Amino acid sequence: MNTTVLTILAAAAATYATRAGGYLVLARMRRIPPRLQAALEAVPAAVLTAIVAPALVDGGWPELGALGVAALLSLRTGMTTMFIGGAVTLILLRTIAGAL
Repeated sequence: MNTTVLTILAAAAATYATRAGGYLVLARMRRIPPRLQAALEAVPAAVLTAIVAPALVDGGWPELGALGVAALLSLRTGMTTMFIGGAVTLILLRTIAGAL
């Protein structure tokens, strides 16, 4: 097997182990402590920020345009529509930028 396949398999195994391990730890708790609950509820916002921040700081006009469209969509639609709209906008703007 080549290095790429081994890397993908190792990443998949590590991802599965962390998710299953987290589930097993939480399943053994009778009650989730309030601080842990607050931390778990903050994870989606932290992940979204980690994805958006580099594009906001280092991105060109296609990335900023897509972030703007996603921000506008987030005010009126659900998360799925926002992500799809932002992705489609990014693809279109990068295509236009590549053609210029």
